[in-house]
Amino acid sequence: MRDWLHSYLIYMVGERGVSRNTEQSYFSDLSDFIRFLESNQVSQTSELRAHHITAYLNDLRKEGRTTATITRRIVSIRSLCKYLTIQRAVDYNPAIQLESPKAEKKPPISVKANDLDKLLALPDVSDGFGLRDRAMLELLYATGLRVTELISLDIEHVRLDMGFLLCLGSGGRERMVPIGAHGTQWVTKYLEDARPSAANPDKPDSALFLNHLGTRLTRQGFWKLMKKYADRLGMDITPHTLRHSFATHLLDNGADIRAVQEMLGHSDPSTTSMYQSSVKPKIKEIYERNHPRART
Repeated sequence: MRDWLHSYLIYMVGERGVSRNTEQSYFSDLSDFIRFLESNQVSQTSELRAHHITAYLNDLRKEGRTTATITRRIVSIRSLCKYLTIQRAVDYNPAIQLESPKAEKKPPISVKANDLDKLLALPDVSDGFGLRDRAMLELLYATGLRVTELISLDIEHVRLDMGFLLCLGSGGRERMVPIGAHGTQWVTKYLEDARPSAANPDKPDSALFLNHLGTRLTRQGFWKLMKKYADRLGMDITPHTLRHSFATHLLDNGADIRAVQEMLGHSDPSTTSMYQSSVKPKIKEIYERNHPRART
């Protein structure tokens, strides 16, 4: 079996052009599989059967391996068995009916409201760019925008008098999103006290949020700022964490899922429904607190 593994890896690198990292991944996965086969007295490719693969995968599950790990092992075993079939080292492909397990759908990570308050308070608002950062963070949490949507905003997209902004989302779909009192307050302050001094009069830019050059802040620039503040807080918070928190906190407090779907710009309702998983455990509590027949 090990000779065939060596031959397979040469083929994958030389003819399929896989990277060295991928080669090492295949080697690690398949070496473990071969050790299992050898421990079960399977030393020749001609002896390999589908039930050997099933037994190996069951062992991985008993060991508590993650779905991602098991799926990767299945991909590696399928690839090897396909190669062995082509080389006529096996009578038939023993992995032909092997199915990958369904990926685990974990609820998105959100941050508690009091931790978000600490994050939002980190920028030094006595400085113009600190004020900009505060306005961006407040707006991101207030609206659930994606980073690309945030940095794509022009001044004209924000209607502070109405408390809404116009967002151009994926697929060119426009949507109106409420800003909220805090978002309105900090964006107003930024526009009045910080943006004028950041703008370049020689090269006017319509972008709402400007960098030190007076041009539109980039996606990479915002990610760096986000990481800086998250590191200062000592928490793993990304821009998308704020989007997740926006949706989760709305649903936690009774918001209609269709309204949240519209604000997030999701075309598929099932995408928004993943945020409800954190709300479901509260259903029994709400029932017992409110239904007249829930208590003895």
